[in-house]
Amino acid sequence: MHAGVDPKGMAALSGGHLATDLAQGSLPALLPFLSDRFDLSYTMAGALVLAATISSSIIQPAFGVWSDARGALWLLPGGVALAGLGMAFASVAPSYALVLVGVLASGVGVAAYHPEGSKFASYVSGRRRASGMSLFSVGGNIGFALGPLVASFFVITLGLGLDGGALIALPGLAVAAILFVSLRHLAAFAPRREVAAEAPPTRTQWRGTTLLLLIVGLRSLAHMGLFTFIPLFEISRGHGAGYGTRVLALFLFAGALGTLLGGPLADRLGRRRVLLGSFLVSPPLIAVYVLAGGAVGVVALFLTGMAVIGTFSVSLVMSQEYMPGRVGMASGLSIGLAIGLGGIAALSLGAIADAVDLETAVLVTALGPAACILLTLLLPSSTVRRPSRPAAASV
Repeated sequence: MHAGVDPKGMAALSGGHLATDLAQGSLPALLPFLSDRFDLSYTMAGALVLAATISSSIIQPAFGVWSDARGALWLLPGGVALAGLGMAFASVAPSYALVLVGVLASGVGVAAYHPEGSKFASYVSGRRRASGMSLFSVGGNIGFALGPLVASFFVITLGLGLDGGALIALPGLAVAAILFVSLRHLAAFAPRREVAAEAPPTRTQWRGTTLLLLIVGLRSLAHMGLFTFIPLFEISRGHGAGYGTRVLALFLFAGALGTLLGGPLADRLGRRRVLLGSFLVSPPLIAVYVLAGGAVGVVALFLTGMAVIGTFSVSLVMSQEYMPGRVGMASGLSIGLAIGLGGIAALSLGAIADAVDLETAVLVTALGPAACILLTLLLPSSTVRRPSRPAAASV
């Protein structure tokens, strides 16, 4: 196994992660305009996020199994392209039902990209897996952060309205072309079959895997809940749609910064310590954002983004270490569960907002990381012994 992160391979994979999540990240910025066009309730708006997340989460582990068994490098450019095209179609669809179709298609693209992308990000990271995975994950963080800004630029700044959302397909198509050209380089990092066969047998740590998946699901209550409702919450406070989009982008960019810091910290201090620290600080920070508001609330939200989103790469590496012989499946389960349960959380929070009020719904997101504290203390070590001989391979 090579010692350091391969910059060319990681740049391509992280760029694909950026473009894929940019498409998905554009949805919250489109929600206020879709709500106006189709007169949506908070629950119906949450259902769109659920459609985007469930479509990817249900089949993402299956893509992971396929990736482990047969390899599917073509999913990298194909997934990126479909994610962008699906969201572009959703923005110009003439009915709510067709919006759902476009969002579902985009989710399938997300599902196709992530397991294969995560697996090869692990391969090109060498022995610095948490640090390397943080670089891969930060591409997705930046994509989520850019999604609302890019959608807002096409829809508001250019004055094109929702029809401008069709341009969301362009970043995905461009990056898909780059990934297609990079496939041969990436294929060189896949372990040879004979090397894999000679490696010491590895066993899945089912207890650790189960606990970690519970943690990932509960964390998504805060992550996807805030991701979905920050723009609508800021509008309910009397701000414009543009301001809500900027606050959401700040939250997501903070997550990118937290991811860059979280990976190296996890390599240095340990995975569980970093997870635990993030869950201890997240609930009070969310409460400050909701209850204090103003500049203090925005600062608290920024720190929340660093804490909640910044541990995504850490939990992804842990899932791969708990399932060392099934890296693609581990990635599919970890990412898919986070996205899928996040969508269910968005729908549930939308129902709370309709029944009580939006402030209460946003405040409820703090319960997710609070519940993760005890579960993190119960996690076993995820470190595993690795084969001593190199695992690099030819195409």
